[in-house]
Amino acid sequence: MNTMSQHSPKTRWERITDNDIMWSFLSSPGAMTAAVVSSIIILACLFAPLIAPFDPFDPAQISLWDGKLPPSWVEGGQSQYVLGTDNQGRDMLSTILYGGRLSILVGLAAICLGMVMGVTLGVIAGYVGGATEAIIMRLADVQLTIPGILLAILINGVGRAALPLEFREEFAIYVVIIAIGLTDWPQFARVARGATLVEANKEYVQAARIIGLPSWLIMLRHILPNTMRPILVIATIGLALAIIAEATLSFLGQGIPPTTPSLGTLIRVGNEYLFSGLWWITLFPAVALIVLVFSVNLLGDWLRDALNPKLR
Repeated sequence: MNTMSQHSPKTRWERITDNDIMWSFLSSPGAMTAAVVSSIIILACLFAPLIAPFDPFDPAQISLWDGKLPPSWVEGGQSQYVLGTDNQGRDMLSTILYGGRLSILVGLAAICLGMVMGVTLGVIAGYVGGATEAIIMRLADVQLTIPGILLAILINGVGRAALPLEFREEFAIYVVIIAIGLTDWPQFARVARGATLVEANKEYVQAARIIGLPSWLIMLRHILPNTMRPILVIATIGLALAIIAEATLSFLGQGIPPTTPSLGTLIRVGNEYLFSGLWWITLFPAVALIVLVFSVNLLGDWLRDALNPKLR
């Protein structure tokens, strides 16, 4: 009986928790809190059309007569506007959800662009070596000497200037994504190159070369999957930085157009009324941005420690 009970099959939950990463997650209150908070914010923003009480893009749901109303618990506030309204009469809660949705999507798209570009160039540099490696890594080193936000402003400005005047606002979001993505690729390239140099000397890669597999297939099938752990850590932390970069560009007037709500544009608009007593127009979008970025950063720090046994 005892022998049979000792060898009884594990439940699904036991199989899920029976690994180092899940154990590390469940034993870290900070990581669990960060995961819950970031998940709630991201899901709420992504499902803004279903959750938001108003649609800030629908003129029929916006009334200028209701502009600059304080939060509902402040004297002069109205119950249907929990966090108050902005200068255009848009519900602040709805605008934050829609604006956060745009900021998150821009951050995700930008970090994916930087990751694909950087990992591709890094794996090629580490595997091919020689002049190819020297050129790619010197470009990365040169770019890393330039502050990322300045480079993003430069790329964004050049991209907008290259577009016809009538398309600048329409394609402004894509220009911002490209600008942020192009500033992020060097860090991915350096990490991918380092991981590739380690993997390229292992026996399974040497065996793949001996049997005649083409180089691109070895890099794609054998080396790339084994370089993804550190890449995922950088991507998680990079997502928070990309969201901050979008907010910074929009706040400076170099990112998302003011007519399109994002966390950066909301903070920028609210900043103009900050000294007029309309504190809620700036405060609530800023708090949403800080909480989102902080929770994602905490999650990235935990992931870095969990995937690196030396840091445990």
